[in-house]
Amino acid sequence: MNDIQTRRQEYRSLFKQNVAKRLLVDKIVRIIVFSCVIIAIIPLGSILVEVFKNGITAISIEFLTETPGSAGSGEGGIGPAIQGTLIIIGLSSLIGVPIGVMSGIFLSEYGDNKLARSIQFFNDVFMEFPSIILGIFAFLIIVLVLGHFSVWAGAFALSLIMFPIVARTTEESLKMVPMTYREAGTALGLKKWIITFRIVISAAKSGMITGILLSVSRIGGETAPLIMTILGSSQFFSSMDTPMDALPLRIWRLSLLPYDSAQLQGWGAALVLIMIILGINLGVRYYFSNKKNLFFGKFIKQRRNAIK
Repeated sequence: MNDIQTRRQEYRSLFKQNVAKRLLVDKIVRIIVFSCVIIAIIPLGSILVEVFKNGITAISIEFLTETPGSAGSGEGGIGPAIQGTLIIIGLSSLIGVPIGVMSGIFLSEYGDNKLARSIQFFNDVFMEFPSIILGIFAFLIIVLVLGHFSVWAGAFALSLIMFPIVARTTEESLKMVPMTYREAGTALGLKKWIITFRIVISAAKSGMITGILLSVSRIGGETAPLIMTILGSSQFFSSMDTPMDALPLRIWRLSLLPYDSAQLQGWGAALVLIMIILGINLGVRYYFSNKKNLFFGKFIKQRRNAIK
């Protein structure tokens, strides 16, 4: 009996030692992780604070709505640049997002062949291309052919940056969906495209949206491709076949001027660009977190009613 009690006491002491050791290791890991997060946040926070501190004084109704004034005068605003940024992001998304999403779906759901592996390889290569190279490519095949700078060329160049990011994130998001979801759909007799678009994509929607927003944030700050394609303008948008201004271009041009007023406007334009990208991210996430896209559901319901 005494031996049993002695062993129990030994087990309890060992258990307490193990628990204490685990708690210590857990606390150390928590401290390390928290420190890494702080180290990562400090540069981002300092950039945001600096941009806000220097740019907030430039913000006014006139600054947000008027055309640029003469260099160094401190007059005028960035109205055409704001308009151009929204237009170029919208057009690039219309081109790049569908191609990227469909490419990601193909690579994930139908990608067990040589064609898919080749597409995946070229997609990865595209992701690593410098943006200026893609801008030069768009310049050669669109600007030189048409004979003038245009919005189409800018949208094409930015869509080339956009779709590899969307394709990769879509592919990875779909691969993370458990295979049991697909097997359950097959067991119910659903066609593969219905399983993919109605079940798998619904489960991977959050990751896909994140990838799209990452690509939007990426193209929102690109300058080099726009220099080669839309060039810039001091007037509001008038035609798809003419040059157009954008916030990255305006910030770049203002940063080259030696005047304090131009530098102030540059900080203000940078703050506006950050707010636009942040607003797009928050707006899209809010929409998809509160509303469901019922397009495919309604389509399937209509098909079922037609069969009946």
